[in-house]
Amino acid sequence: MKLKLARTTISAKPKAIELDKLEEDLDKKSIFYFDKENSHKDLKALIEHFEEKTYSVYMREVKYGLNDDEYLYEVHIVK
Repeated sequence: MKLKLARTTISAKPKAIELDKLEEDLDKKSIFYFDKENSHKDLKALIEHFEEKTYSVYMREVKYGLNDDEYLYEVHIVK
């Protein structure tokens, strides 16, 4: 499964990351930011994937502007 990481600037395109690469990065960090272009279904599948592996996962929507479409997803994955 591919997910889109949050954009670094408003005009940039989001970079995609594979679920396997995300698992490898868990040794270095536990908080990930995903772009609003990800479907809610894919994010729920991400949460279920890590919960099956006995991780605790917390996801929330973070607004960074006043418009309704200015948000990203913050996901905490901890052992």
